[in-house]
Amino acid sequence: MNLTNQRVVIIGGSTGIGLGTAKEAVKQGANVVIAGRSLEKLKQAQSEINSDLLQILQVDNKDEDSLKSFFHQVGQFDHLFTPGAAYVLGPITSDKEVAESCFQNKFWPQYYAAKHALPYIAKEGSIVLMSGAASQRPIPGVASYAACNGAIESLGKALAIELAPIRVNVVSPGTIKTEKDRKEAYEAYEGMALLRRVGDVNEIAHSVIYLMTNTYTTGTTLFTDGGYVLQ
Repeated sequence: MNLTNQRVVIIGGSTGIGLGTAKEAVKQGANVVIAGRSLEKLKQAQSEINSDLLQILQVDNKDEDSLKSFFHQVGQFDHLFTPGAAYVLGPITSDKEVAESCFQNKFWPQYYAAKHALPYIAKEGSIVLMSGAASQRPIPGVASYAACNGAIESLGKALAIELAPIRVNVVSPGTIKTEKDRKEAYEAYEGMALLRRVGDVNEIAHSVIYLMTNTYTTGTTLFTDGGYVLQ
């Protein structure tokens, strides 16, 4: 159960969880394609990983035609991971743009990525979607965000049934430490998680690699959240 000589596509692979997963997949001997909107960030990630096993391609995951062209360019592959997303949080009283941002920038990009990956993904391959722990334990002011993550988890189950034997799973991280300064958010999360700390990018990457390589796991949501949903 490893990724040696397999081909992995990561949309949103130039930073954060996507980049961490790309690094681990390359270590395991996978040929990895990382994609995103910013060519500059992709080149930075390519320099950081520094491996002939890595390829970079641009794609706008909010544009269905761009995704369709992207997968045609990629061709045949084994595993897809879709962590790329940018959105704005807000309460139920937020305006339309804020209310819809999570669905426009996180749900539909993953939905259409799965749709257009289908002609090219191996029948014994896998798709890993990404939600977030707010699906199960929302806090005030994140109504549309919580709903979006719940929708992604339901999408994972539905696709596992529809696309079998291709395996489809969802990874659901809690708050993860990144290069951004989010001291207040980190401290708040530490008080809400059983393990009393935020997560590390590599811990989520480990979960994604597990979902790619365990050939008997499908239709699941893996909560890598330090026990946040149990508090």
